[in-house]
Amino acid sequence: MVPWGLALIAYGLFLAWYVNWRGPLSPAETQSTLEGLVASGVEMEGRNSLATLRAFLEADDGREFFMLNLVRMAPGEIPDPVTGQLRPARAVMEGYTRMFLPALFARGGHPAVVARKVGGYVDAWGVEADPGWSIVGYMRYRSRRDLAALVVDPRFAGAHEFKFAAMPQTYSFPTQPQIMTLASPKVWVALTLALAAALGHIALLHTQLNATPLLAG
Repeated sequence: MVPWGLALIAYGLFLAWYVNWRGPLSPAETQSTLEGLVASGVEMEGRNSLATLRAFLEADDGREFFMLNLVRMAPGEIPDPVTGQLRPARAVMEGYTRMFLPALFARGGHPAVVARKVGGYVDAWGVEADPGWSIVGYMRYRSRRDLAALVVDPRFAGAHEFKFAAMPQTYSFPTQPQIMTLASPKVWVALTLALAAALGHIALLHTQLNATPLLAG
């Protein structure tokens, strides 16, 4: 039936965008990324570890991963990096997210979880005191190739200043879930399309049944 065929086509297009079909990074791609990062000057600012990124890219398994971000937003108002106007840190941060999130989405990535901190450390030992984390973010990346492309994207050269101004403290590291109770888009998109196809099928049958007496007469 037509609704099911359309649903299969739509899901195929979704998977073409959402899944990494190109496999792991090649050594040449990794080297090109690292050279681009050094040329951009971002690694030299003391906020990024070239060695850590190199090890992560060289160990690419071609699978999706999730970047865990702990963020402390600056309190009160801070100067806008462009205008110098005092603005809330969250508003300044939008200067970065307005560019980053569409670029991440275009490469099959998206926020998986973004949560606001509502209390201090409940369990903590062997670590520094809580600096006052504000937000926890869990960002899905389609592949390490997509991360590599984003970190050297020249469009973010100026946008990073908004992030640095709004976030005086942060750390991030990549993870791969061992247990995930939240449904993946690969599941809920399939279920949504199946539901739409089923409803379309029912509507089509209903139309055909209503039209049958007219055709018979």
